[in-house]
Amino acid sequence: MTAALDLAVLVFFTAVLVVLSAIDLRHRIVPNRIVLPAAAIVLVARTVAHPSVVWLAAGLGAALFLLVAAVARPAGMGMGDVKLALLVGFAVGPAVPLGLMVALAAALVPSVALLVRHGAKGRTLGFPFAPCLALGGLVAALAGGGFVS
Repeated sequence: MTAALDLAVLVFFTAVLVVLSAIDLRHRIVPNRIVLPAAAIVLVARTVAHPSVVWLAAGLGAALFLLVAAVARPAGMGMGDVKLALLVGFAVGPAVPLGLMVALAAALVPSVALLVRHGAKGRTLGFPFAPCLALGGLVAALAGGGFVS
């Protein structure tokens, strides 16, 4: 039963990441009506499958990490990204540092492209970060998120 629930959560998590990435790329928003219910579902499912506070702690830690960035530079990080980090943390648990590192590394590519194309003005331009978080979340899920034995 645990393996089946893990697979169901992984499929659900992946589908939500794809949807949120597409929405962020097109509309530059991560909708609360998708990310928050998905986070709650994933947290409950992961806790039922593997009872531990690690899922909650990882989600809150990831969200806090990006919240600091959002508060420090509000134009640079949206609150939708903070909530998406919450979902990623709930899903991958102790592998969340890996997911965040991959996301930040993936964000270097568009960041450098903006700087090359726009010079110093590129520092003030934004880009959708949800696809980077989604990539980090999937890498963490498959590399150490407790989905693959």
